[in-house]
Parts: sequence; C-alpha cells; structure tokens
Amino acid sequence: QVQLVESGGGLVQPGGSLRLSCAASGSIFSIDTMGWYRQAPGKQREFVASITRGGSTNYADSVKGRFTISRDNAKYTVYLQMNSLTPEDTAVYYCNADDVRVPFRRYLDVWGQGTLVTVSS
Repeated sequence: QVQLVESGGGLVQPGGSLRLSCAASGSIFSIDTMGWYRQAPGKQREFVASITRGGSTNYADSVKGRFTISRDNAKYTVYLQMNSLTPEDTAVYYCNADDVRVPFRRYLDVWGQGTLVTVSS
C-alpha cells in the first residue's frame, strides 16, 4: 500500500507565497515521476508541474516563472514552491506519483487526497 499525504495549503493574499509538500509512505523502493495537479471550482483537474527521479522538470505555462517543483528522493517527498500567487491559482492541489516500486508490486498513477489553496484578499 502506498499513500501520498499533502500539506501546506491555506489562505494567502494575492502576491504571496506558499510551499506545498507531499510525502509518500509505504515500503517504497523508488518513484519515477512525482507531480502536482490542481482543480479549481467548476473546472477539470489540470497539470501544474512534474519532476522525474533524475530531476527533470516540466511546468504548465500558467505557472512558469512563479512555481518551482523539487523533490527529496531519500524521503520520497515532493515540494511545490508557489510565488506571486493570484486568485486564479485558487484550487485544490493534488500530488501524484507515477511508477511507484514496492516489493513484488508496481503502482501507477497514485494520488493524494488534495490540499486547498485559496488566494484572496
């Protein structure tokens, strides 16, 4: 069993910053790609950023230059530093882990429960 637990969401004013964390737990050997998605009210879930085990990153155009994704492979944890936040960034942010290897099993596309980020004055 693999679980992802997000933390760090909350209320922030426009222009402010937040740092999200997502820790994977279980008897994990390795995780290939970890990433963040978000879902705003009334909208579909969308890609935000991802990072491979080797450190290659990818960002949605809407967050490039404002958000930074990083990970600690030893702790199976991924972070999302969000700067210059705008009300359009308000959403539930979900952590995702792809190709998680545990003893005798492989999990594809594991999701966390989500953490709410609200950007408002």
